[in-house]
Amino acid sequence: MSKRASFEIAGEQIAAGTRRTVNIPVSTLSDHTPVTLSAHVIHGRREGPTIFVSAGIHGDEVIGVEIVRRLLRTKNLKSLHGTLIVVPIVNTFGFLNHSRYLPDRRDLNRCFPGSPNGSLASRLAHIFMEEIVLRCSLGIDLHSAAVHRTNLPQMRVSASNKKTLALAKEFGAPVILTSALRDGSLRQEAKKIGVDVLLYEAGEGMRFDEMSVRAGVAGILRVLKAVKMLRVAGIAKPKARSILCSNSNWLRAPAGGLLRMFKSEGDLVEEGDVVAAISDPFGDDEIDVITRYSGIIVGRAMMPIVHEGDALLHVAAVQSADLAEAAVDDLATQLEEAPLFDEDEII
Repeated sequence: MSKRASFEIAGEQIAAGTRRTVNIPVSTLSDHTPVTLSAHVIHGRREGPTIFVSAGIHGDEVIGVEIVRRLLRTKNLKSLHGTLIVVPIVNTFGFLNHSRYLPDRRDLNRCFPGSPNGSLASRLAHIFMEEIVLRCSLGIDLHSAAVHRTNLPQMRVSASNKKTLALAKEFGAPVILTSALRDGSLRQEAKKIGVDVLLYEAGEGMRFDEMSVRAGVAGILRVLKAVKMLRVAGIAKPKARSILCSNSNWLRAPAGGLLRMFKSEGDLVEEGDVVAAISDPFGDDEIDVITRYSGIIVGRAMMPIVHEGDALLHVAAVQSADLAEAAVDDLATQLEEAPLFDEDEII
């Protein structure tokens, strides 16, 4: 068998059967500190696809960084077919500042494909597209809810894309939401050049959530196995089928005050259910929050202080309540049965 050619990225060569972290120059801070886009490349000995896994496009979404860290430590990657490019933190500026945005307040996920001569966000988007996305046939992009919100582990895919839908089912999150491509998003611009992107949403901004992290690591390994990049035993299939949801709605606060939530992510609700209560600090006035939608809660607010109109619960419609409940319960059981990580492995 002829030896596989080296993988070239940012002017560096990674030999087959090796792995290396490559630092791609991005910018320089005002104090002359260099900023790079750091990518860890695992170039397998055998031929196969080239896939990227990215996290931290929004700097406060740290859960993806932890998923990537654990992924890179899995022994399964030693037998990788093809090439895996892993970028733990795309938006270094936001990550260091605990912010979703770039220093100029731009959302990086609305700036693709970017430009080499545009804003800082546009330049970073351009570098990511040129150095990472263009080398790949598939991507897995990791996200969480914003600060003070949390998401049930879920996949986001386009309704018309059968390939990403099939891979999302292999991933095994309890819920798959079909969502339209947004202008300037990584998913949209990658699709224009023929690269499909799976989007994983789970957990809360600036927080680690053990179940969401485990679901993310397990899901990525399942996708790598589905595309034949991993051909090893021990990567368990999900115990229940993901629930496909084609529409969802946010339930908003009817008034401002102190919020007491009666439901959580993964719970099923029926139209007319009292899901929360909002009261004033003295307890004189209290308003029940009644859902106008039936379905499964895929996201919720975490802050007990709310203003009128604030988003409280994200409810996705389901065809079968029994199947939805089974999917969430089976995921929790499967992840609880997995070996526990020691504290120094989590933080």
